[in-house]
Amino acid sequence: MWRILRPDALVVWESENVRSSLSHYYGVLTGSRPAKFRVVKRVPVECESRNLEDMWRIHDDKVNEFRELYLEVEDEPSKMDKMPMPPYSLLDLKVDITYKLLESCVLCEWRCGVNRIKGRNGVCGLNSEVRVASAFLHMGEEAPLVPSGTIFFTGCSFKCVFCQNWDISTNPSNGTSVTPKELAAIAVKLYKEGARNINYVGGNPDQQLHVILASLRYMDSNVPLLWNSNMYMSSESLKLLVDVIDIWLPDFKYGNNRCAMYLSKVPNYFDVVSRNHSIASRHGDIIIRHLVLPGHIECCTKPVLKWISENCPRALVNIMDQYRPEHLVSLYPVKFKDIARRPSVEELREAHEYADSLGIKWKEVS
Repeated sequence: MWRILRPDALVVWESENVRSSLSHYYGVLTGSRPAKFRVVKRVPVECESRNLEDMWRIHDDKVNEFRELYLEVEDEPSKMDKMPMPPYSLLDLKVDITYKLLESCVLCEWRCGVNRIKGRNGVCGLNSEVRVASAFLHMGEEAPLVPSGTIFFTGCSFKCVFCQNWDISTNPSNGTSVTPKELAAIAVKLYKEGARNINYVGGNPDQQLHVILASLRYMDSNVPLLWNSNMYMSSESLKLLVDVIDIWLPDFKYGNNRCAMYLSKVPNYFDVVSRNHSIASRHGDIIIRHLVLPGHIECCTKPVLKWISENCPRALVNIMDQYRPEHLVSLYPVKFKDIARRPSVEELREAHEYADSLGIKWKEVS
């Protein structure tokens, strides 16, 4: 049981290089720092207006207060015990803003504008109901993260032709509907079973932001929160998340917009995802995943790795070799003949050597 590793020794395969890059995450993991959401819950807010512009203005002011408060308690978590829970907190304000955004949904950069509160489905296939497909201790994530308390949500903002989780990403009605309180109970149960983090994934978690944030009202365990996303969330969603999430586990699939449209049917990919990676890396620890696609070394792998080296130098990178020609690729191999195979040994070697030439930290997390 991993619980006995807290707060003493960590396992030997976690090098000093990894720990220095994930210093905040390990601080929360070992109990020497509080999880961000626990401090956000203790920032009092007075907001009587339901006008979104007013709510954002108060939010931004209170975020500055949160960051000052976190500096006071980050090295002395015991101070948290003396801080009362206010009647209405910065977390509550974040929740209320998120539900406002759902009325004309802009949680991701599709910005489809449908009223999900009234039951309409967005591009992701979801209304305001949140469904969990599965939740378990995942031993297949990156080494510093396992066992990871992984919660898989249904629905996705992407339409990847090679999706390995197509059964839940393309079928939002899969799984079980959850309330915020029920979602919190799932997370706490995973933590008590030995999870080192609570890993929100899917499908994709961005479209579930309203219920995920609301669930934190019912949690106060000092567990790192992990956001495992395609990173196509809107700037508004990212603003709500950056002071709540302790470690980011985002995908960076494509090095250009053309490949993203061809394989995931998503516009303006590189611009949106590079913006979000840059912001997230400034606000927390990050492990960036890049899936090596066959035939896409020059157009995707190398531009992605070069961008990371120049813009997220602290990031750990998982150069993934798990691509398999599944979902629509397996059904229509002639149509998708350029990716209807596994990446070759030579392609993977070229990706690894290029990462080494850029000085990217990737070996320890694979």
